[in-house]
Formats: sequence, structure tokens, C-alpha cells
Amino acid sequence: MTIDQYLQTIADKRVAVIGAGVSNLPLVRLLREADIDVTVHDKKDAAALGEIYDTLTALGVATVLGEHYVDALDEDVIFRTPGLHPRFLEHARARGAQITSEMELFFAVCPCRIIGITGSDGKTTTTTLVCEILKHAGHTCHLGGNIGAPLLPQVRDMQPTDLAIVELSSFQLMGMQYSPSVAAITNLSPNHLDYHADFNEYVQAKTSIFTHQDEGDRLILNYDDEVSRTLSLNQSSEVAYCSKNTMVQDGVFLKDGILYAASHGVARALLRAEEIRIPGAHNVSNVMMAAAICEGLCSDADIRAVAREFPGVPHRIELVREKDGVRYYNDSIASSPTRTIAGLNSFANKVILIAGGYDKHIPYDVLGLPICEHVKTLILTGATAPKIRDCVAQAQSAEKPTLYDATDLADAVRQAAALAHMGDVVIMSPASASFDCFKNFVERGETFKTLVNAL
Repeated sequence: MTIDQYLQTIADKRVAVIGAGVSNLPLVRLLREADIDVTVHDKKDAAALGEIYDTLTALGVATVLGEHYVDALDEDVIFRTPGLHPRFLEHARARGAQITSEMELFFAVCPCRIIGITGSDGKTTTTTLVCEILKHAGHTCHLGGNIGAPLLPQVRDMQPTDLAIVELSSFQLMGMQYSPSVAAITNLSPNHLDYHADFNEYVQAKTSIFTHQDEGDRLILNYDDEVSRTLSLNQSSEVAYCSKNTMVQDGVFLKDGILYAASHGVARALLRAEEIRIPGAHNVSNVMMAAAICEGLCSDADIRAVAREFPGVPHRIELVREKDGVRYYNDSIASSPTRTIAGLNSFANKVILIAGGYDKHIPYDVLGLPICEHVKTLILTGATAPKIRDCVAQAQSAEKPTLYDATDLADAVRQAAALAHMGDVVIMSPASASFDCFKNFVERGETFKTLVNAL
């Protein structure tokens, strides 16, 4: 089915789009261009939406705004925003409304092969690496999903020979009835428990990425991750693994500092881990995952070329500047303890860490010992500051970092600069979401870079 054919099927329907964010505007425009009756529901009022509200009005879109924005959903088709849990739409589903999403529609109408990547950590870097490797191999690639621009408005320009490289969040995957032909899960650890009922629901959402795969479709998992290794699999999927500890029969593994690609037990050397440009053991895992995903779609030379030159993705252990012999790193993407642990493991010496932020109700006990081992000065801010302080206090370690409290990120940067000496590393790796003070991790990272560059 093409996008135009789909639009014809709902031409006489009343359509609701939940969420007036920038990412949904292309969908709204697409629907209105087809002269479809659209109502946008959003928790914000007109004043808070600002220019977006003006745009919706100009498009002839009706709006339902405010705290009760989903109370009276009576449309025939409802496009759910990823940020709204499906349980809030159960009444609408019960009365017969069709519940879908921008991403689910994209899967239904995309004319080319889709490669999908999800996971708790590393999915953006892995997704970007995959796109860069496949572009290096000569493919026309469309990068999107949870990263970059929405893909749905691009489908008319996509060709069957193209490749869509899609990062998928647990929010997007909940209830999905489609799976990509190549799917990958980087790892699974507790995350977004302010949204999901529990860790099991989070894992079930992630596994939707392969639940609907067909015969011949590929699935790549992290063999070193216990949760991923013990998932109940779709028997149609051809499964490959990545491992830094085990010589897998199919996939990519690390042995004696060399990455090997394996197929039916036959292995070939790809490159040495030390050749990978972006720092950190977790980025070795990301390159391994990307290489396994790209198997059969590129040459080993393509993988080597990108691994040696790829500088990394912004807000992921991003070097901001060096001032007075002190290096400042932006790791704003680190919205969970496991991400921060990976960042800390990237440095040989103890660092000055700025951490804390919005509380997603996830456990922090795993963070205490790594902070004691890798951090000499800890500056805390935000709602999760008490949790991080407690996990450090309870860690079984003779050496504890010196702790400081900061009123906000600006105060934290000022304190870090005052405490740092030549040769030190200052890293903002919050182990927390950004929503207490920022729209998202990107805004938080950009703010951090602005503050550092102003020192």
C-alpha cells in the first residue's frame, strides 16, 4: 500500500492527532493536503503552543487543548503520540476507533527495506553508524524515527532500492503491528519506568521490534546482555549475536583486541578495536552491533573506513573544549545510570562529574560503585541528586568522591571550572532525564556547551 492509497481509505474519516509537537506537524500537513478532517489534541494551551497553534489554525485544523485533551476522543482514526501511553486510549479503542501512529503508518507504506534499531543504550550511535556505513557502501539511506526528521513525509521520494534506517524507542514500539526486515536490540536495562508499568512492560515494548518479522528477516542481539540473551524469540527470525566475551557462530565478536565477523562458525577479522575513533568500550560494542546489522549490505572495507573516521554523535561524550588544560565533555544523552557508567568507563583517570536531573523512577544502586571508582569530584543537581548521593554513600568502597550541590546546571559548570586543575576531565553525564529543566537532552547538552564556551 502506498501513502496515497492509505489516505484514500481514510478520506471520509475524522482523524485525531494527539500531540502538537514539531514532529507531528508533517503528519498533520500530509493529512490536510488530502483534505482530511483533522483535530489535534494537546495538553498545552494555545499560548503555550505559540507558533505551532498559529500553524494549525492556518491549516484549518480543529484543536482540543488543556488538561482534559484526551477525555473526549470521538474520532474514527487516532494517531497516538509516542509520549502517550496506550492505556489512555483504551476507551476509544473499545468503541471501535482505529489506533495507530506516525511510525506505524510509515512501516505500512514504506516502499523500501527498513532497518530498525532499539535498546536502552547506544541505539542512536549504532543507528548513525549503520547509516554511515551503508552510505559509504553506495546505498541511498533515509535516517529517522527517534532520531532526525520524521520519515513519513519522505515516503513518496523513497525508491524500492533505498534503505530506511530507523531508531525506535519503547514508546514508539508499544502496540506496533509491524517489524523491520533487519532488527537490532543493543541491550536492555531498566529505563522509562515513569512511563511503563514495570520493567517487563518496557521489555515487551522493545521486543515488538522483532515480534512480527517474517521468514528470512534478521535479528541482531547483544549476547553479553542477560536480558537480551534470554528473550523469547520469533522463530521466523534469523538471529545473530554480538559479544565481547564469547566467540559467536553468527554475528560479530571481540577476541584479543580484534573484531571478527562470523557466519555459520567461519570468522574473518574486521579491524582492531583500537582503530575505532570514538572512545569507550561501549562504542566498541556499538561498532560491533553496526557491523552485524550491515552484514550482507556492505563490504568489510566500508565498515573499517567508517569505524576509523566516525567522530561520534553530538551529546555523547562530545568534547566541547579544552581550557587551561581541562577538557570538558558533554554526555547529555546519558539519561540513565547505565549510560553514565559507560561514559565514566571511557576515561583512564578519575573525573569531575556533573549529574542529576528529572526522576524517571528507575533504580540507581548500580551507579554507586562506578562513581566511587571513576569520579573524584561529584557535583549534583536536580530531582535525582538525593538518589545519586545515597547510592554513592551505600557503595562498598573505601574511596568516595567529594560531593557538592548545585542549584542548576549553570551553577554546576561554575563549580566544576573552579575545582578543576590542569589535566582534569569535567563531564556532564546526568544519569537522569532532562525534563525537570529542559525540553530534551539536546537542549540540555546545548546549554552545557554554551556555558562551557562562556568560561
